[in-house]
Amino acid sequence: MTISNHPGIEMLDPALLIPNPRNARIHSDKQIGQIAASIRRFGFVVPIIIDDDGNIVAGHGRWLAAKALTYGEVPVIRVKFLSDADRRAFALADNRIAELSGWDENLLAEELTFLLEDGYELEITGFSLSDVDLSIGDAPPDRAEDVELPDPSTAAVSRVGDLWTVGPHRLLCGDSRRAESYETLLGDERAALIVCDPPYNVQIQGHVSGNGRVRHREFAMASGEMSPAEFTAFLRAVFRMCTRFSLDGSIHYHFMDWRHLREILDAADGIYSEFKQLLVWKKRSAGQSAFYRSQHELILVFKNGRAPHQNHFQLGQTGRYRTNVLEYAGANGFYKGRAHDLEAHPTVKPTALIGDLMLDCSRRGELVLDAFAGSGSTLVAAHHTGRRGAAIEIDPLYVDTALRRLSEASGAPITHADGRSFAEIEFERRAAQRAGDE
Repeated sequence: MTISNHPGIEMLDPALLIPNPRNARIHSDKQIGQIAASIRRFGFVVPIIIDDDGNIVAGHGRWLAAKALTYGEVPVIRVKFLSDADRRAFALADNRIAELSGWDENLLAEELTFLLEDGYELEITGFSLSDVDLSIGDAPPDRAEDVELPDPSTAAVSRVGDLWTVGPHRLLCGDSRRAESYETLLGDERAALIVCDPPYNVQIQGHVSGNGRVRHREFAMASGEMSPAEFTAFLRAVFRMCTRFSLDGSIHYHFMDWRHLREILDAADGIYSEFKQLLVWKKRSAGQSAFYRSQHELILVFKNGRAPHQNHFQLGQTGRYRTNVLEYAGANGFYKGRAHDLEAHPTVKPTALIGDLMLDCSRRGELVLDAFAGSGSTLVAAHHTGRRGAAIEIDPLYVDTALRRLSEASGAPITHADGRSFAEIEFERRAAQRAGDE
């Protein structure tokens, strides 16, 4: 795209142009890079404005970008100003007036969505990845969702080894300590981010369920039966898999109860390159406890490898103000639907919390892995934030729950790796169960 044949435009060597020493507009190296990328993609479609003497009046950023691109000539428009005051006023007005406009957020979201679906490199528009997420993200609500678990007396549809897809998301019924599980789930792909909620090796009965009003099955693994050494080894085996099947530089978030900080830190030692941060999830209300009512859970943040990690909040510079204290409604809050959450999974994590972690350290379209899917919060959060979720869960009953929950949230059907629908397999397996009972 070129405008060099326009009658009012001259093509001049950028070295002949004189920058304005009184230019009040500051251009960072990052912005110059963005302007240069735009010029490479679209051409030099907006000329630089100069006066009769070759002094730059408007377009210093484009001039700097042209120099960075080592262009031999750039389009300019020469303007004769009536006075020095007019020239200086125009230089200010050219920058300032555009700043006073706003955005139609709905139309902006539509435009960014169109470009994203077309495979366009969105950063070339000047919007950062964080801007894109904030503009077009379908953010999950900051409340606990209604999650209904099938009747515990009913056999699960899923079986160990089943690989399911729901839209772009994948869920394997398998053991997260085994490499074969990740190979089946991911193939040659590697996760850009990991969000895991491992079992806390705390017996559910007596610790969850609101004074015994709601009863839960124990977790399939690490539900209080392991010694500290065994639990450390359990976590360590999973962490080895997480680092092996994720990208160099990826951030890994692991939830944990305060009782097992020692074990999780010992398990991570020597596997992760860096313990980046300790986040505190502060719940809206406290749970039941004999010695101080518990109102928080911990999220340990580790880094895998040495490559630079993603950071899309940058101390609030992107408009996302984030601290290491995260306040979200939890399953013990008093709101409609709370009982459904507790019935589904005794440690359900809010998708709003997990979704924000995804916005912090991953990009749209990237793969987010959860080694302990539970009731599917990570998968649902991935759907809401435009990521692709992949998860492993050893308990077939929770696999069924996560699949139904994700399908309801996304509107996508549940499909087995062999191409059959969840409904087809459910019908076949229920029929086989009935035949076996006869």
